[in-house]
Amino acid sequence: MKVAYVFATPMASAFKLARMILPQLEQGIHGAEVVGMMFFDDNIYCLRQGDEVGERLARLAAERNILLMICDDCALRRGLATGELHLCGTGEVVAKDTVPGVVAGCFPQLYAALATNPPDQVITL
Repeated sequence: MKVAYVFATPMASAFKLARMILPQLEQGIHGAEVVGMMFFDDNIYCLRQGDEVGERLARLAAERNILLMICDDCALRRGLATGELHLCGTGEVVAKDTVPGVVAGCFPQLYAALATNPPDQVITL
């Protein structure tokens, strides 16, 4: 089964990702193929350059072709993207100061990115 995760609730990346999902992926015991992860609000901070969780996740994502996307609006408001707020959702906002492989976008970009490798389930945490 292929899954995509949406990290939307407070502390989802700090707890559910960092303490459960990521270690399971690293150990090869997660039980599902992860094809994408979308990060909202403060959950995007785990993808900053130098963040231990983000660096580990970036390595796995590169090896396993896992999409790592941060909400463009959330990233602009937190200094992790370049562009203008009125460009959110257009694909023109660019992630900055993040671990390798992270892209910024909104639902149109998420759908397009997952279209080539669609998940069977989308799980919001």
